[in-house]
Amino acid sequence: MDDVPSTLSQARIAQSLVKAAIAKHNDRYENVFLKAVAAGAMLSFGGLLSEVLSAGASGLTQSNPGIVKVLGGFVFPVGLVMIVLQGFELLTSNMMTFPMAVIKKEIPWWSLPLNWVIVLFGNLVGSLFTAAILVHYSAIVSTEPYISYIQTFALHKAADPHWHQIFLRGIGCNWLVSVAIWQATGARETISKIFAIWIPIWIFVACGFDHVVANMFSVPLGIMFGADLTVAAYIRKSLIAAFLGNVVGALIVALPATYFYLLDCDADGLRAAENGTPTTENFTIDTQAVTTVGDSYMKRELVMKWCRLFSEMPYMSYIDP
Repeated sequence: MDDVPSTLSQARIAQSLVKAAIAKHNDRYENVFLKAVAAGAMLSFGGLLSEVLSAGASGLTQSNPGIVKVLGGFVFPVGLVMIVLQGFELLTSNMMTFPMAVIKKEIPWWSLPLNWVIVLFGNLVGSLFTAAILVHYSAIVSTEPYISYIQTFALHKAADPHWHQIFLRGIGCNWLVSVAIWQATGARETISKIFAIWIPIWIFVACGFDHVVANMFSVPLGIMFGADLTVAAYIRKSLIAAFLGNVVGALIVALPATYFYLLDCDADGLRAAENGTPTTENFTIDTQAVTTVGDSYMKRELVMKWCRLFSEMPYMSYIDP
């Protein structure tokens, strides 16, 4: 008997993501919101760890700033790993899955903006709770060099770049985040899921791309610590630009995946027949031959052939991201 592959096929991954979007569409709104709150907090923990490492490595930053960016990016993915393994709601991953489900007409079009709005505010609540209660008021980083770094980092994210630069950085960010979710969905066991998530997220953080939910923690935290930035300026320049860029980045993965793997969706079984995969649709038994042929050997051969068919059918499972 052949071993079960360690990853799902690309078509099966696409189908699993659509199935996940359907499940989220059918979930109760308060569940979606609370899961989004938890996701905002989990991602903020990853952001906090990255800032603690980067701020505490001021000497290394002077001599080799690139290494500090790589190290800060390396620890950040713990947030998304916790989100995926616990099944929480992250806006940027839903930016990929919901358009796929809408295009396939598995969910109504209005479910997409409704889910995005609920998850957006849930992620925001979780991020602000972590920034204000668990970080600012707890005073865990209320000393130098952390205060200066948090202020500078917020300005670097929301004040220094132009609007179009944040937008373009948002595209790069969610392209990589969507790849991470795609790869994690294809992995069948936990360690592979973690590794599949880690690499793309490490890249986007180390390169300085903009994640709308991650910025919901880092930028407000900088404002709380006295960064020269207003909430209105953050929303107008950073949040909106990063949000729109993240949407485009997700569609770069979602639209080709829908075209490649979901438009014909196995062509009602004919695709499997072309590939030589046995299916119940393209295999039939001539029952008349069984009843008319008196040779018991022929009967036994037909029954064994039917049993082999089922033993060779591909393993069917769906793994929600």
